[in-house]
Amino acid sequence: MRFKIHKLVLAASAAILTSPAMALNIFVCEPEWQALLAAHAPEATIYSATTAMQDPHYVQARPSLIAKMRQADMAMCSGADLEIGWLPMLQARSANPAVQNNKHSMLYASEIVSMLDKHDHVDRSMGDIHAHGNPHVQFAADNMIRLSRTITKRLETIDPDNAQAYRHNGAAFRQHWQQKLVEWRQRAAPLRGKQVVSYHATYRYLFAWLQMTQVADLEPKPGVSPTTAHLQSLTKLDPASFDAIIYSSHQNKRAANWLHQQTHKPVIQLPLTVSKEQRLDELYDEILDDLLSVLAEPVKS
Repeated sequence: MRFKIHKLVLAASAAILTSPAMALNIFVCEPEWQALLAAHAPEATIYSATTAMQDPHYVQARPSLIAKMRQADMAMCSGADLEIGWLPMLQARSANPAVQNNKHSMLYASEIVSMLDKHDHVDRSMGDIHAHGNPHVQFAADNMIRLSRTITKRLETIDPDNAQAYRHNGAAFRQHWQQKLVEWRQRAAPLRGKQVVSYHATYRYLFAWLQMTQVADLEPKPGVSPTTAHLQSLTKLDPASFDAIIYSSHQNKRAANWLHQQTHKPVIQLPLTVSKEQRLDELYDEILDDLLSVLAEPVKS
């Protein structure tokens, strides 16, 4: 009996010693970074503080979020003050050294991406303006390869035992993304030069990448809800000066629909980020499908 027990103990010890290392716990502020990190670290447990239908500007620093951040080996957020109203509180209350600013394991996408709309001077009279640039960098398509390289290096440093897997996954992501960039440029050709009225500067990077122009905003100032007076002023736009009205899935549709009724311009609702289990490239495919279905001339047979 003692011999059998001894063999069982040895077997259990061997199983522990040969079992794979514990997967990383990663905290992200937005679902797009969950999707991006999942492509590089598929074995990791990745938790997103927000969902596809939430405005990442406004989040409650709930105890459950603090607990998730406390457990994290690494964190990734958009940055550029997008999460300024809630992330610093999570960082402080989690008391987790790994997720504090200036730590290698705390990654801000805005520090890697080529930022648009930087401002030397900002005050509250300007509305919700971000001095460091537009923080909605999930649509900075040409910067995703640079982000992938940074993510790969961070993962290698944080979890060196699995460095080879991270290098392999990162290289596969970048090869696939490069192929998609070529495909997207060809598909998006009919969108070049299109002009739109949009809600907030949510799609600033998307429009720049697609060579589209946002000629007006449904908001009177960034972060200020549409007003009757402001919407009335938009009806004075030359109908030939824009092609569509665009808003995001997390934004109130009433302003876009009202302007549509006055101008008869088509309305397009675009997703803000990935839906559940959607890859980042699938989000881009969906957005291009939505835009092309309205703004591209039908092919004549």
